[in-house]
Amino acid sequence: MRGWIIGLVLTGWVGRVQAQDMRPFATFRQMHGETRLSARLEYAAGLLRVAAGPAAQLYGMDLSYDDARYQPVSDYDAESRTVTLGVTPEGEGGVRVVSRSQLRQVAAITFSPAVDLALAMTLGAVDADVDVGGLRITALSLKSGASRTVLRFSQPNPVRCRIADISAGAAEVSIVGLGNSRCEAIQFEGGMGKVLLDFTGKWSSDSRAQVKMAVGELTLRLPRSIGVRVRMDKVLSSFEPAGLVRRGDVFESLDYQRRTRHLVLDLRTAVGGVNLEWVDN
Repeated sequence: MRGWIIGLVLTGWVGRVQAQDMRPFATFRQMHGETRLSARLEYAAGLLRVAAGPAAQLYGMDLSYDDARYQPVSDYDAESRTVTLGVTPEGEGGVRVVSRSQLRQVAAITFSPAVDLALAMTLGAVDADVDVGGLRITALSLKSGASRTVLRFSQPNPVRCRIADISAGAAEVSIVGLGNSRCEAIQFEGGMGKVLLDFTGKWSSDSRAQVKMAVGELTLRLPRSIGVRVRMDKVLSSFEPAGLVRRGDVFESLDYQRRTRHLVLDLRTAVGGVNLEWVDN
């Protein structure tokens, strides 16, 4: 997987950004008996790819960045087993996007699939593709600004995840394969934009999700193989509970009680619409 990512960076994106006088930066750390890692990604602007890397390498980052406006971040604390990676704006002026060329920075970041990983990401004006499939995710946090983000659990999580906490501003966000996450709790809060929450995957335990959406379009992709219960608190949004029946103050899938795995959704929306998509899984 790491070879694919780095190859894509070197053959595709870097060829475009070199003409803009981008500066290369690379960092990695080999495994030295670590069993856990807390990682924080701070990425202000550009293209970001995150995936599992070689088992013997704790983490790695390959970056092409605009050194006139940004600076790379690579800070590892061996005692606490924490690392901060990414790119932040120079000075204290914050992210200021004045041309599309500023968004052509590229980062490819990988983590070892052999350690328990608590991953926190803060993204600015970013086009992000984050695939945590194959990683041992114990907790996940994502704060996304004016970005397009795809977060994928492409494989079942080998360990239990305490929480996935995701928030988005004016963004287009797709969270795919939440059934593979093994997260006990899922929290999503959206400002405005278009959001897909895909709960397909290999369900091995029950889960609860709290979803808040202010303005925009929310799509919930639900597998027919699990029992689904929805508690809906809506203001001005539209909601068509296709595939659900009303039981008291909740909506449930027809065979909710007979299913061995369950998803309970607490849903609050304001202006916008909520769409349900049922899929075989």
